[in-house]
Formats: sequence, C-alpha cells, structure tokens
Amino acid sequence: MLRENLIMLRNINGFSQEQVAEKIGISRQAYAKWESGKTVPDIEKCSLLAEVYGVTIDSLIKTSKFKGKVVPPAPEGKNIWGSVTLNERGQIVIPKVARDHFGLSEGQRLILMSADGEGFVLIPAEWFEQRLALLSQIAAEK
Repeated sequence: MLRENLIMLRNINGFSQEQVAEKIGISRQAYAKWESGKTVPDIEKCSLLAEVYGVTIDSLIKTSKFKGKVVPPAPEGKNIWGSVTLNERGQIVIPKVARDHFGLSEGQRLILMSADGEGFVLIPAEWFEQRLALLSQIAAEK
C-alpha cells in the first residue's frame, strides 16, 4: 500500500527519489527502500512525506482501488468517496461515509452543476442560494 502510493505520488509530482529524500532529510537509498517495500518510514517521516506530497498521513498509507487499479491518494481536503451506480430511475445513492462527512440527510436539496465533458458536482442548495443572493446584492450595488 504505502510503497505504491510513494511511487505514484513521486511520479505525479515529477520528483526524483533524491529530491524527495533531500526534502525530508534522509538518503536516497533509505527512500528507495521505502518504495521497494524493504523498509517503512517511521511516523515522523510519514508526516513529512504527507506534507511534501500534499496528502494526509491516512491517505498516504492506505490504498484505494477502482476497477482493480490503484488510485493515487487525493490531495489533502479532496476525497474519493467510492463509485455509485445510476438506477433505472436516474437515482444514485451517495455513500454513507460521504453523507456523514457533509451532514447530508434525507430530503435535503442539492444543486447539480456541470461543465460539458468534464463531469458534474452536487452542492447543498442552501449554500448555492446564499451565494446567489450575495452575487445579486453585489450586482445591484454597482
């Protein structure tokens, strides 16, 4: 798990093993052993690695998979909640862990927004309506 994430994150960020090792104050050989799975970093080094890569320690040491392929850890504050399936009525079920994280409850209204060809996003209707009212107020003042 950790070794795959270290390799992916280093490559995604365009770092060499030597560059990462220098950033956290170890030798390139020590870092190479982590990527090979021969050894693992202590918690303090994990914290430094998470900082270098902009991820949480939790996401650094856990591996997520999608369709059998390892998914790189998401940047801190970003999340991959899992996949959902659209049913015959066009409905999806948001994973419980995501509902709990965002405090979503039955009957809550969400706004669906999209960018053509790029996907879509759901946001709480209250948040959207507050921002829309603020924009209307600013436009009226000008």
